[in-house]
This record gives sequence, structure tokens and C-alpha cells, in this order.
Amino acid sequence: MIRFLLLLFFITTLYASEVQRDKWPNGQTYLVFLEKNRLPIRPLYYNLDKDDQRLTEEMRTGVHYQILRDANQSIEQVLLPLNDELQIHIFKKEDVYKFEAIPIISTTKEQTFAAEVVSSPNYTILKYTHSKKLAQIFTASFRNSLNFKNDIRNGDNLVMVYKQKYRLGQPFSMPTLEVAMIEMRHKKHYIYLNNDERYYDEKGHEVEGFLLARPVRGARISSYFSKRRFHPVLKKWKAHLGIDYAARRGTPVVAAGSGVIVYAARMGSYGNLVKIRHADGYETRYAHLKSFRRGIRKGKRVKKGQTIAYVGSTGRSTGPHLHFELRKHGRAINPLRVVQVTTKKLKGKEYKKFLTLKKYYDEKIAKALQEKKPFQKIAPFENKCFIHLAKSDINYE
Repeated sequence: MIRFLLLLFFITTLYASEVQRDKWPNGQTYLVFLEKNRLPIRPLYYNLDKDDQRLTEEMRTGVHYQILRDANQSIEQVLLPLNDELQIHIFKKEDVYKFEAIPIISTTKEQTFAAEVVSSPNYTILKYTHSKKLAQIFTASFRNSLNFKNDIRNGDNLVMVYKQKYRLGQPFSMPTLEVAMIEMRHKKHYIYLNNDERYYDEKGHEVEGFLLARPVRGARISSYFSKRRFHPVLKKWKAHLGIDYAARRGTPVVAAGSGVIVYAARMGSYGNLVKIRHADGYETRYAHLKSFRRGIRKGKRVKKGQTIAYVGSTGRSTGPHLHFELRKHGRAINPLRVVQVTTKKLKGKEYKKFLTLKKYYDEKIAKALQEKKPFQKIAPFENKCFIHLAKSDINYE
């Protein structure tokens, strides 16, 4: 039986318990978190198996976590989200702290937001929603097809329909944009999320955007792509067919584009290596990794921006960094080049299904414009929760 005790924050805990919600600080490790909160390190880390120890390295800066304390401020439970689906659950049982990894329970709501543009779409969305994530997904969707800088005017309309996950009553994870509309010089421009999980314009042309994302966020480039470079270990001139990103050991490495993992193991001077096959013959390589993220293996499909591994210094390496390569049909090319993945145009039955979906979304957009649908604000999180004794009849198996 899986113990979903996290959900029972609001069902089975002691009266007058206090739930604290905090953000994971930049640079904080799981061990530091245990020490700061006076939690026992041996049973909650050193006695864990290697897979669970590796899980503790996946805590990300800015993620909201919860601590449940009793009336005496003693910690009863802790929830540490690792990603959209999994979280660490620390709980006390018979005065002994236990560790487990459990699924995240969340609900998903479809929401609509409409507004007149003030200054720019990015500024407008931030002004009304205070959500950087919503501003980011809207502007990123049109980035490669529209010029907001020159063609947007105050008073133009924008609408977005999106799905947002909620965990313990609060927004959680990145929203999923279903349809977006921006009006520019009295002309409406649309982007639709189709059933194949790709975005298309109103004519059924894919608007995928560019392949590459930076594989280590905020990292410094320590060595550029070059056909000749003096190798710091071999002490001789050698081609450097990739980009090196200097970063701290354990820093998350993300997939530069969506694709399928074709290799995830150790390989000679590369050390721990991940290869991802993308569309149009492209392949990306991520080398010298400390470790792979749990579940990363050959044959697994990953999305652009998804964490796949952690920066290390395995193989032929002088220090922790990511060696990142881009190849097309086996030939190394400069990852800093602008690379456009071929987009497709829907045809036949696929196009007819898209038109049905488009009609549904167009009606939502029209209704939102007519009603001038405002952003739905979420009530602020209350730190102090007065929890009544109760028993749940639900049996989670």
C-alpha cells in the first residue's frame, strides 16, 4: 500500500498543527536542509539506498516545499517536490523519522485570461497575473513568428487559455498553454496546442521554434567549439567539437531539444554520457556527467528543457563541467549556430481533426474577449492550519 500521508495534511493530523510553505533556497543541499531543521541525517540519508540518495540531489531552487509541525513546533511531516510527478516524503512514525519517495497528488484546472496590451505582452501579463511563468510561455510561443517590439500597440488584445496544476491548493509546475491569441495592428494571430502535443498556427503549420536550449542554465562557457584547441590534459592541439559549460558538480543538465535517448552509460574519455536523437538527423551529446537522473535510459523520450543528468567530472576532465556536442548525420557542428528543425504542415485527416480543435478554441477566445476575462487570483497560502481529528476511509493501493 502506498501511504499518501501528504494528502492527509488536511485529514488525519493533530489539531492545531501548523503547515509552513517555503521556497528551496539557491545552493541549499538536502543535507544542509536536514541539519538546519535538526532532522536525523543517518536514517534520512546515509541509510538510504543509492537510488534514494541520488533522488535527494534533485531538489531545485525556487520549488515550494511544506513542513508540518505539531503544537510544540516538532516536525511531523515534510514534502519536498522533485519534479511534476515525484516528491520526497519525510514523516514521523512511532517517534522515528522515515523516508519515502511518493507520487505527487495534484489537480489540473483550465483557466482563461484576457487583457489589453500595455507596453508589451510580457509586461501586461506580469502586471495582471504577477506570474513569470505565464509571461514566459506566452512570449516563447510567438518568439520565432512575431515581432512584438515593432508591431505591437497599446490597446491590442491578448488572450491565453492554459492548464495549471495545483498542489495543496497552490499553483504548481509550469502551466501548459493550450491556445494563445495576440492582436497586432487589428490582425489576430493564434497558436494552438494540437492533439500531437505540438503547436500550430491557424493554417496548420507547425511553430516548433528552434531546436536548442542552453543545457546548463546560467552556466559560463569555458571552452568554445573549435577545430583546433590545446587540450589541457593531453597537452597537445586537438579539435574541440563541442561547447564546455563550467558549473558546480551536481548542477542539473537539461535536454537541449525534444527527442529519444539512444545512449546513457559510460564511454571512454567522455565519462558518463547521454546521447539524444532529435528530428532531421540531429543528435546532442552530454559528457563528463556526475550521474544520470532517475529513469533516464536508452529508449526514453524526453522533452526540451527536461532534466536528464547532473554536471560532473568523469572521463578525461580537469574539473566539473558539461561537454555539450551537436551533430547532424554524425558530423559535429557548432552548437551556437542557429539551427531550425523542419516544421510540418497538417494534411488530410490530421488537418480535419485540427480544424475541429481550432473551432473549439476560437470560440473560447471569442468568449474571453467579449467578457474581458480577468485573471483569477489564488487566495494566499495560510501558514497556520487548524486541523481537526478525522479518519479517512480511502484505501490507496
